[in-house]
Amino acid sequence: MVTFFVALAILVVGYFVYGSLVEKIFKPTDNPTPAISNPDGVDYVPIPAAKAFLIQLLNIAGLGPIFGAISGAMWGPSVYIWIVLGTLLAGAVHDFMAGMLSERNDGASISEVTGKYLGPVMHNVMRVFSVVLLVLVGVVFMVGPAGLLAKLTTPSTPWLDIKVWTIIILCYYFLATLLPIDKIIGKVYPFFGILLILMAFGIIIGTIKHSGERPMMEFTFKNLYPGNVDGTGVKPIWPLMFITVACGAISGFHATQSPIVSRCIKSEKEGRRIFYGAMVAEGIIALIWASAAVAFFWNKDGSGTGLSALKTIGGGNSSSVYDMCVALLGKVGGPIALLGVIVCPITSGDTAFRSARMTIFDWFKLDEKKIKVRLSAAIPLLLIGYGISFINYNVVWRYFSWSNQTLAMIVLWAAAVYLATNYENKNRCWIAAVPATFMSAVSITYLMYAPECLNFGAKGASGLTISYAVGVVAAVLFLAIFLLTAYRNPKASLERQNGIVIGRK
Repeated sequence: MVTFFVALAILVVGYFVYGSLVEKIFKPTDNPTPAISNPDGVDYVPIPAAKAFLIQLLNIAGLGPIFGAISGAMWGPSVYIWIVLGTLLAGAVHDFMAGMLSERNDGASISEVTGKYLGPVMHNVMRVFSVVLLVLVGVVFMVGPAGLLAKLTTPSTPWLDIKVWTIIILCYYFLATLLPIDKIIGKVYPFFGILLILMAFGIIIGTIKHSGERPMMEFTFKNLYPGNVDGTGVKPIWPLMFITVACGAISGFHATQSPIVSRCIKSEKEGRRIFYGAMVAEGIIALIWASAAVAFFWNKDGSGTGLSALKTIGGGNSSSVYDMCVALLGKVGGPIALLGVIVCPITSGDTAFRSARMTIFDWFKLDEKKIKVRLSAAIPLLLIGYGISFINYNVVWRYFSWSNQTLAMIVLWAAAVYLATNYENKNRCWIAAVPATFMSAVSITYLMYAPECLNFGAKGASGLTISYAVGVVAAVLFLAIFLLTAYRNPKASLERQNGIVIGRK
C-alpha cells in the first residue's frame, strides 16, 4: 500500500513541478485563441477552463486507463513505474504540446500540425494514419461499453445483447459527431467527468477496505507475468507492457483529441491545467486500476499461481472490470462504478469519430458550418466503424495499441522540432526529444517482436534480442537525424511560429 501512495504523491507533485517547467519552456502568450478570435458555433466555441478540463479528461480517458492498466497488472507492480514516469515525462508533455501546437495553428488537427513541422511526406502519412487510428479507437470504445452494458441487461432482458447496444451507441456517436460541440459534449461531459473521478476513487477505497484478504503489493522490478510451470510463456516487460499500458502513461490517441479542446480554450495560459493536468488525472486513474487489479487477482485461487487468474480472464476487459466492481463495492456500488466505466469509453469513442471528421475537413479544407458537408463525412466513418466492430475485439485492440504508440512517437518528434526551431534556446527541445527517442525504441521493438507485426517473438530468445537491437538502433538513428537537422542551422527559424495558418481558410 505504501508503493501506491508514494506513486500517487509523485504524480500530484510532478504536475506542479515538471508541469510548471514544461509550461515555462513553452512560454504561453496572451494572444487571442482561435475560439476568441474566430468562433464558428460548431467546433470553435469558447468554453470555461474547468469545463474544458473535464471534456479533455473524458476525451482521452476511455477504456485505456482501465482495460490497459488492468492488462498491464499482469506484469505485476512494475507497471506502476511506467504509469508514473510515463505520465509525467512523456504522456503529459505529449498532450500539452499537441494541444498547444494545435491552438497556435488555428486549432488544426494533429495531422496538419505534424505535417507542418515534419514535412510533406509525413503530412500525408499522418492524415491517413490519424483517420485509421481514430476509426479503430471509435470501434474499441463502441464494442467495449456495449459488452459491459450487455452484462447488466441480458440477465433480465435477453434481447438487449451486445449487438443491440452497439447500434444504440453508434446512434449516439452519430449525433455527437455531427452536432456543435456545446450541444451535447459541452453539456453532459462535465457531469460524466465527475462520475469518472468518483468511480475511480470508489475502486481504490474498496481496494483499501479489502486489503486484509487482498493486500496491495509493494513495488518490484520482477516480471510477474504468469507463465507455464517450466517458466515458458512469460511475456517480456519490454516492449509489451509499454504498448499494453498506453492511456494512463502515453497515448498518441490523445493528440487527436487535444485539437477538439484547443479550439475551445480562452487563453494559452489555461493549457497546463487542461492538457497536462488531464493527462496526470488519467495517470492517477490508471494507477488506481492497476494497483487494484494486482491486489484483486494476485493468488486469487490460493494456489500460489500469482496473476494467472487475471491472465485466464483475459486481462482488462468487461469481465475483469465487472468482477472487480461487484466484489469491491458490493451490489449497489458495483453497478454504479460499472456505469462510470461504461460512460468513460463512450465519451472517448464519440470524440474519436468527431476528431476523424475534423481531420478529414482539415485535409480537404471543407466547411464545418454546413451540416450536409458534415453528414457526408460522418455517415461513412460510422458505417466503416460498425463494419470493423464485427472483427475480434482483441485483434482490433492489438493493432490499435501499436498504432497508438507510434502516433505518440511521431507527435513527440514534431514537438521536438517545433521547440528546436522556434526558440533561441534549442535545448528546450529535450523535454520532447527524450520521450520521443524512448517511444521510438518501444514502437520499433514491438513492430519487430509482436505476432501481429513481424513476429520475431516466435523465434524465442534470439528473436527478442534481435527486436531489442533493431528498436534501439532505430531510436538512436531517429535521434541522430533530429540533431543533424534541428541543430544544423545556428539561427532558429523563428518565423515558423507566425507562419502560414494551417487550420481554416
